[in-house]
This record gives sequence, structure tokens and C-alpha cells, in this order.
Amino acid sequence: MNAALPQPDCSEVTLGGTLGLKAFLGVPAGAKGLVIFAHGSGSGRMSLRNNYVAQRLRHAGLSTLLLDLLSPIEEADRRNVFDIGLLASRLRLAVDWAAANPTTSGLSPAYFGASTGGGAAIRAAAGDPRIAAVVSRGGRPGLAGADALMQLRAPTLLVVGSLHGIVIDLNQAAASAMRCEHHLAIVPGAGHLFEEPGTLDQIVELASAWFLHHLRENTS
Repeated sequence: MNAALPQPDCSEVTLGGTLGLKAFLGVPAGAKGLVIFAHGSGSGRMSLRNNYVAQRLRHAGLSTLLLDLLSPIEEADRRNVFDIGLLASRLRLAVDWAAANPTTSGLSPAYFGASTGGGAAIRAAAGDPRIAAVVSRGGRPGLAGADALMQLRAPTLLVVGSLHGIVIDLNQAAASAMRCEHHLAIVPGAGHLFEEPGTLDQIVELASAWFLHHLRENTS
């Protein structure tokens, strides 16, 4: 699962000015919010897993934005893949872009982070009252930093696989530092990449319920 083509219900957009960051935007009728994806370990908008999750979220009535957080030149330097501050700044750029885009300006934003993207999503959400919710899949929330974990106000769902013990410990430690509403969900029989049958569907169910609940609260 390394690459995917955009789904028929998506369009390709470019944001970031001269950065020229490519993204897939999908906006279903009556969308209830916009989920912006923070990919991990150098993955981008072509991630097959995240495209699958995004497609399912759109079926649940949520808009999705899957973007490359790094330009091709930046991707050539592997240090950028783990630069949480840089990745978080690109997520904030995406929120600014969505707020100015007529198609998405009325949608409350939320983040879905995977792997190192979980840390970037939390860093980006900390101190930003626009963010309605955060979901981290198999993520490294501690990479956001202690200050970000304490400043975070967006309701945050941490999801990890039961077979990935060290990541469970890392997520438990991060959760203990949070002052916002949060929950740690452990998916039975799942490893780091949630490749086991049915485990990615459980991610979708958990994430869509979390997003829809908190997006309703944010607009009520």
C-alpha cells in the first residue's frame, strides 16, 4: 500500500503559493466539516491507506484534504520528513487555504494524523481554536512536544494497534500530559500499519464517529 490515484469524487488542487503543494480535495454534498490529513514518514497525498480512510470519511459526510506536506525538493532531504515544526506549519497553511477557499470556507477543520503525522497534527492544533478535533492513527503524539500537548484544546482521539506495544506506551504517556478532552483506543489484533483484515475499517469507524460528534458540537 504505497500509492493511490485520486477518487472520482475528488479534485486536485494546489496550495502554498510558490511551494506548489499538491492535494486531493473531496467535498460531499452537505459536508459537515473538513478533515485535513497529516501523513507520516514521508508519505503524501498518494498514500493508499489514507486515501481509503478519506474515501470512507466522505461517505460519512465529511470533506477531506490529502496534501503533500513537503515540496519535491524538500522531500529529497530526509531530515524534513521528521521536522515536526515544518510539517505543522504546512498543516496550518492548509487550514488558512481552506478558510479562504469558497468551497471549504464554511467548514470547520479537523486533523487526521498518521505515524509522525500524529505529532505534526497535534503541534499544528495546539493554540489554534479553529481546529474542531484531532485523530492520530498509530501516531507519535509525543513528537509534538510537551508544550503542545499541554496547550492542545481540540478533542483528540489516539488510536493504536494492540500488537504495537511501544507505541501504546508512547501514546499513554502523551495522553497523560494532555489537558483537553482525549481518549486512547486500542484496536485488537492490529499492528503499526493496520494491515490486518478489518483493522483499517475499525479506524474509519472510530475516526468518523469522533469527527462527527465534535464537529456537531463545534457548530451548535
